[in-house]
Amino acid sequence: MGYNLILLGPPGAGKGTQAKLLIERYCIPQISTGDILRAAVKDQTQSGARAKEFMDRGALVPDDLVIEIIKDRLSLADTAAGFILDGFPRTVAQADALAVMLKSNGKSIDHVISMTVDNEELVKRVIGRLTCRGCGKGYHQIFDPPAVKGVCSACGAELYQRDDDKEETMRSRLLTYESQTAPLIKYYSSLGLLRPVDGLGSIQEINDTLAKVLEG
Repeated sequence: MGYNLILLGPPGAGKGTQAKLLIERYCIPQISTGDILRAAVKDQTQSGARAKEFMDRGALVPDDLVIEIIKDRLSLADTAAGFILDGFPRTVAQADALAVMLKSNGKSIDHVISMTVDNEELVKRVIGRLTCRGCGKGYHQIFDPPAVKGVCSACGAELYQRDDDKEETMRSRLLTYESQTAPLIKYYSSLGLLRPVDGLGSIQEINDTLAKVLEG
């Protein structure tokens, strides 16, 4: 059985990892806003051409255009059994527009999964990340350290910390997430669609919890 899902969660909560497992478990596609915008531009669709104008000058793509592109994506055959929306909606206005768009296609959202992790735990997770300058392989100073400190076990190149993984950047991203997402959590909670899931535990434990939440 498939589901129409929205996946919410702060940076570092494990959304990407869990989305991959949900794709395998339920055979439904993950629809990332960034990915479909880039695909629309690459495929030179009419909507993609309009989006490119905004993206080229570093401006946010307007809500109505994002909705149009998502509508095009949701019309494809692979979404018939369900889908996972990741990175959209980001605002209540977008959530309203999404509901109208889905209703026009005879669809609706089944569950909104909200991955919850304490901010200090998120900071600890992210600031320990290391990335290989050579092959791009990721490590973690605590949870997945390389065999030799500062050296990639796969290719021997130097490991470094990305700007996104520095504490100051991470705390700023968390503040932005909370200000944007708190209204959405309230919005979907009022509709009875919000499913909070504890993001602490092993990857498999969290995935099993998600399955129980979805399957009742």
